[in-house]
Amino acid sequence: MLHWLLTTGLFQIILAYLATAGFGVLLNIPRRAVNLSGWVGAAGWFTYEVLYHILPLGIDAKLAIGNLVAAIVIGVASGMAARYKRMPMIIFNIPSLVPLVPGGQSYRVVRNLVTGQPDLAYQYFVQVVIIAGVIAIGFLVAEFINRITLHFV
Repeated sequence: MLHWLLTTGLFQIILAYLATAGFGVLLNIPRRAVNLSGWVGAAGWFTYEVLYHILPLGIDAKLAIGNLVAAIVIGVASGMAARYKRMPMIIFNIPSLVPLVPGGQSYRVVRNLVTGQPDLAYQYFVQVVIIAGVIAIGFLVAEFINRITLHFV
């Protein structure tokens, strides 16, 4: 695990940061929020990758738990970043989701439907639905955590 963290993990964190910050620039978020948004996205991706590698479960369960916890991390970190920068939370939420979006699985659904493999397309479609659902649930839980911490702080 340590070898992965120092090689592939570090490289993926850098790429997740760049993807999040780049998407933030494309969305025209304020310049002072781009760096922090990139770090929030990198933290979410790192959480997902670590959980994906250490959980001894099937691939669907790894995808679900990893994306759920990563969405919670992104939601809570976005809330903290929004309070720190005094900006709306959505400025940090939307770009930070880019690394978690199931674009690869969505592509595989369409490709397998076109090539006449509906069973494989169905498996990837189930993954897309699971990922989208747990990201929504993760944001709901994160909003709950943010409101509780705001109430008590």
